[in-house]
Amino acid sequence: MNYKVSVGCSIENLKNVRDFIRGSLKNHGISDLEISEIVLALDEMCSNLMIHSHQCNPDDLFELHIHVEKNTPLVFELIDDGTVFDINQFATPNLDSIVHEKRKGGLGIRLVKSIMDKIEYKKSGDKNICRLSKSVNFD
Repeated sequence: MNYKVSVGCSIENLKNVRDFIRGSLKNHGISDLEISEIVLALDEMCSNLMIHSHQCNPDDLFELHIHVEKNTPLVFELIDDGTVFDINQFATPNLDSIVHEKRKGGLGIRLVKSIMDKIEYKKSGDKNICRLSKSVNFD
């Protein structure tokens, strides 16, 4: 099953994104805990995309595609034409240094990497595609 939504790059749209993800996954026998983890990771990815690639411009759009096939990893694609920020190229900060330096930032990337199994980036024409995969247990 495939799901798709187009979203304006305003932080106010994050609730709709979370609702879309939950609604897309809820009838596939995926546990509420796994859905909540996925929502958390994708909320972080979408907010970073909105803030850092599109400066929260509500006229800029990105698409979220969700591919669900029983007994295969879930695949989530964020597709946009903004500035690319590949979190795989970002050195995840040490938790102790974040606490010691009392700095903000870096925890979201650490969270996404711990929840998702695989994160890939590719370019297709003028579009950036960030593909995140997650193996889940289907009831």
